[in-house]
Amino acid sequence: METAIALKILIYCQHVWGLGHLFRILEIARALEDHDVVLVTGGPEMTLPLPPNVRRFQLPGLRMQADRRLIGTNGRLAEDVWPERIACLQEIFRAEAPDVFVVELYPLGRTAFGRELDPLLEDIRSGRLPRCRVYCSVRDILVEKRDPAAYEQRVCRSLNRWFDALLVHADSAMIALDATFRTMAAIKIPIIYTGYVARPPVNGMGPEALRRQSGLQDDEKLIVVSAGGGQSGYPLLAAALKLQRQGRPPAGLRMALFAGPYLPEAHLAALKAAAGPGVVVRRFSDDFRVWLRAADLSISMAGYNTCMDVLTAGVPALVWPYAGDREQPLRASRLAQKGWLAVLQDADLAPGPLGMRIEAALASKTRPIGRLDLQGAVNTARFIERPHPQTRLPTGRPEVAL
Repeated sequence: METAIALKILIYCQHVWGLGHLFRILEIARALEDHDVVLVTGGPEMTLPLPPNVRRFQLPGLRMQADRRLIGTNGRLAEDVWPERIACLQEIFRAEAPDVFVVELYPLGRTAFGRELDPLLEDIRSGRLPRCRVYCSVRDILVEKRDPAAYEQRVCRSLNRWFDALLVHADSAMIALDATFRTMAAIKIPIIYTGYVARPPVNGMGPEALRRQSGLQDDEKLIVVSAGGGQSGYPLLAAALKLQRQGRPPAGLRMALFAGPYLPEAHLAALKAAAGPGVVVRRFSDDFRVWLRAADLSISMAGYNTCMDVLTAGVPALVWPYAGDREQPLRASRLAQKGWLAVLQDADLAPGPLGMRIEAALASKTRPIGRLDLQGAVNTARFIERPHPQTRLPTGRPEVAL
């Protein structure tokens, strides 16, 4: 897309558990191809293929343990890491002096990171740091909070004080933010529904070529089983292999499993040991979206990015939502109501029920009801690059679907 003036855009994104937040932000950064994007991350270190317009700064790392406590990489105490991160973030901001600052999720989530963000945001608004437009970027569904009233009051106060707009990466006709945030009227800045951020189909090898390369015959069907980041998906992967090992799936099926970058090594080794002949087991693949397009059925978790990849590929899908909070169950339920996919319950992971669900999904002729806006990355870029967006309204605020 052509714009008159190239902007410097600083994006702050912390992936402390899964990878959905980071991959979503990368798509937005890719859509900002005419601008200089500085991506600040601070989760577990991992190699990322960055678009040509993106530079990345890695803060001293923090990650989330199973008990939800933050710990520094290499076992460092979080308390020892925070001062370093705060100093680094301030230094990056002063050196880059961006035109636009995009904060992913906070203050609607990642509350602990207020330790480093609140002082920065206050300094921007007061002029002690270079002034710029400040946007909050958030997905479709928020997780539950112990004290919803206090949480929403704090969020509204922070949004109204420091931010110029709230960018909601969802289709409001499917899921609006008020499904998980009750006091929308207290948010006085513009709320922009961008549509869902979906990765486009990959270039290069096509699905037919991948099937030939994998030795699939014309009469064989391919099931791709995936676990997102991998922290919570081992039961689903193990159930698929148990079904295959017992010879229970319909005849002529082949499986490819993608375990996720954060699946423990012991679990990955167990999956490889349990895999029968012809079953592909990989931790991660840059060709994952090609595998989805080549598949006859996807079985997965119901994370944001996985659902978007499935919908973009146009493959029939069964999803097993992570039950630890409401995010994945709510997303899966809404998409299932419109016929975009079908939901697996815990009882469906037993070999008998899982085999029947697979047979039904492969035979189904159901078509989705309505359309879903999957242009969230492009729509977000168009909003950010507007020379004079409507911000800091004195009273009220519009809700806009781009």
